[in-house]
Amino acid sequence: MLEGTFLYFPTHLPNQSALTDWVIDGQPAGCARLVDNPAAVWLVLHGNAGQASNRGYIVDLLPRNASVYILEYPGYGLRPGKPSKKSINRAAEEAADWLRANHPALPLNVFGESLGSGPASHLCSRPAPPDRLVLAVPYDNLLSVAKKHLRWLPVGLLMRDKWDNVAALSGYRGPVTIFAATHDQVIPVEHARNLAAAVPQARYIEFPCGHNEWSLFDQVRITD
Repeated sequence: MLEGTFLYFPTHLPNQSALTDWVIDGQPAGCARLVDNPAAVWLVLHGNAGQASNRGYIVDLLPRNASVYILEYPGYGLRPGKPSKKSINRAAEEAADWLRANHPALPLNVFGESLGSGPASHLCSRPAPPDRLVLAVPYDNLLSVAKKHLRWLPVGLLMRDKWDNVAALSGYRGPVTIFAATHDQVIPVEHARNLAAAVPQARYIEFPCGHNEWSLFDQVRITD
């Protein structure tokens, strides 16, 4: 399979950020910024490199009156396991269920970054979907991105983890915001455009930057 070489690039460092360790049933689940009497809860599903404790820049973009939980993927950070579409989707489902159970009166919003747009969109296909979805530098479907990068390989046969965000969001009716980067060389911008075109209610914003610079623009700050 291609994933071990081309898709997942975890780090495995202790949390040295200002974020709080997030634990579910005694096991590491990620990092969190907790506030007193939150108005909402955000679940962040990060990109394919690094680990949850690296995503303070996303936390800083979300409302100050919300508690924010960044999911650690299996095999990332200090969380045991191996990353895959199946294991990451399951971890996202467990996290969403835990947040619903522990904050039953609050809106549950989801932020998916890059690779994380896959499990974020997957959550929107469940019977109890998130109340709101924000995606940064996402793809329409991951297989189409891989085919552009690996034109010389039979990617469809070699790739296991084929998130399809268009399909996952086909029945979602909640608000969706999509941030895209016009100079993105990792996930070319046409994939975000295709996704936005397939989601009628999507609010779509492009920035003149590369894949990793989208968070530097003031327009991505969410205040409510």
